[in-house]
Amino acid sequence: MNIVINTKSGIAIYEQIASSIKEQIVKGELKPNEPLPSIRALAADLGISVITTKKAYENLETEHLIYSVQGKGFYVDSPDLAYLKEKHTQGIESALDEWVQKAKETKMTLEEALSLLQILWES
Repeated sequence: MNIVINTKSGIAIYEQIASSIKEQIVKGELKPNEPLPSIRALAADLGISVITTKKAYENLETEHLIYSVQGKGFYVDSPDLAYLKEKHTQGIESALDEWVQKAKETKMTLEEALSLLQILWES
């Protein structure tokens, strides 16, 4: 499992962890019933507090993306992937809408915006 933390992003570390795990579940990189690292192991691996890791796991459990087994640990749940992908797409759409508004404010043409998008897509 690959989780990258950006301490300068302004996003809480527990949210970054939860988001990264959620993304890996949506992409199918983490499979249903696959064990996750223990709270302590993940905290040690990332060099963060156990409390932070616990909060990330609790949020994921609340969203029914993972589940816990007493004395055994945490596992990937079997979420509705179509729903998760739709939610993810809505997030992308929202970010793109914000980008389009900024592009319009700077008087960027549609052709310039599409050209920029294509450059970013291919890089």
